[in-house]
Amino acid sequence: MNQTDNPLAVDFCGLTLHSPLVLLSGCVGFGEEYTRVRGFSNRDVGAVCLKGTTLDPRPGNMPHRVYETPAGMLNAIGLQNPGVDHVVNSILPQLDFEETRFIANVSGSTVEEYHEVTRRFDDSPIDAIEINISCPNVKEGGVAFGNDPDMSARVVETCRKATNKPLITKLSPNQTDIAGNARRCIEAGSDAFAVINTLMGMAIDIETRQPVIGNNQGGLSGPAIKPVALLKVQQVYQVCKAHHIPIIGQGGITTVEDAIEFLIAGATTVGVGTALFYDPLVCKTLNSGISDYLQRHQLPGLASLTGSLQLN
Repeated sequence: MNQTDNPLAVDFCGLTLHSPLVLLSGCVGFGEEYTRVRGFSNRDVGAVCLKGTTLDPRPGNMPHRVYETPAGMLNAIGLQNPGVDHVVNSILPQLDFEETRFIANVSGSTVEEYHEVTRRFDDSPIDAIEINISCPNVKEGGVAFGNDPDMSARVVETCRKATNKPLITKLSPNQTDIAGNARRCIEAGSDAFAVINTLMGMAIDIETRQPVIGNNQGGLSGPAIKPVALLKVQQVYQVCKAHHIPIIGQGGITTVEDAIEFLIAGATTVGVGTALFYDPLVCKTLNSGISDYLQRHQLPGLASLTGSLQLN
């Protein structure tokens, strides 16, 4: 089925995705996490973002790493991963690139590390590279880079020099001016954005009077952050639309209505993460619902929906 025959197909940085759904980094391991679930298939989504990868292996943070909150979840995994060489040499060859698109997620503690990890993914079959400059659950790198427009631009610029593959910058909501940061990243060479990463949060055990999360703080995801994410997508879209820069809208998407809201706000694709934890087959429901919406409103495709918000 080509793009004109499939109303759910989208063009994302020159890549044709057969669905607007993107499985988010950290939620699906290295592409195999949910393939053990009966009825689940990577073919139901347009792309899969692999787990955050650093230059050297990382053991991650001390427990507890995950904690359920009202309408959400705190996590502080700490970028546990086997290192880029193992991912490129041992994991990528096991992926079926005919199923869907696979996006690497690059993380680091220094600008130089981001460059080197990106360079190694450049010489691999990966379809695109997401730059994680906004991770709230590590003690170095992440948050500092993502909340400082100058540092964000430096990371994007150095990664741009290391690859010709599409670069997706994952933006932090924990900053003063997300649209201004996006503008700087576009100037530095970003091809797309993932909006947003998790919000910073905390939970406290009142008996011990200590944080529940071993890292003290973690990233809050799930339905609780959806209104914030939706606003940030709309703000970043105002910068992106003139440059035809696509956005992966993400943050609390669990229903068809959620996904459509993000598309209307300016997202080209929508990310699914925490929802998979309690409904691994949610993507089938989302695809069907989005398709029905397009048909009901007599829209030829998703491009007619993206950015169609009419402000008061």
